[in-house]
Amino acid sequence: MKARVYVRLKASVLDPQGKAVLSGLQGLGFEGLEDVRVGKLIEITFSGAVRKEEAGRAVHRMCEKLLANTVIEEFDYEIIE
Repeated sequence: MKARVYVRLKASVLDPQGKAVLSGLQGLGFEGLEDVRVGKLIEITFSGAVRKEEAGRAVHRMCEKLLANTVIEEFDYEIIE
């Protein structure tokens, strides 16, 4: 079983990397772009037999304790069987 964790800055937090990407895309001629937010994807593979509910609870705790700085970041995750 795997989990995919998506971490990104909260909407209220300035994203300078996203602004740089937006500027670069506009410089390459891509039009109609309003904003770009950059985040990170973390893939976790569980060993052995783990129930989907257990994996979800574990991933949520991982995010709160280490994977995301919950003061400035938000996270979502999906469990893939």
